[in-house]
Amino acid sequence: MSKPDNRCDNAQKIKETIKDTKRNMELAEEMIQKTSDEKMKKELAAKNQRRAQAIPQMAREMEEESSYGQRQSDRS
Repeated sequence: MSKPDNRCDNAQKIKETIKDTKRNMELAEEMIQKTSDEKMKKELAAKNQRRAQAIPQMAREMEEESSYGQRQSDRS
């Protein structure tokens, strides 16, 4: 028998992931400023670009999870 889908804390988890991603972007920017290794700079910049592209999708997913949680609360 499978467990019921428990999504009650998904929005909070996504919010934390967004926060962590933004912090990682800041740390990568600091490393870019400090290093003289051009290859590392390019790699970190590419990672930050992917992170920046992922944040809006995570924000949409967080909104969806929040809406789902609200609908479930309304049913109770």
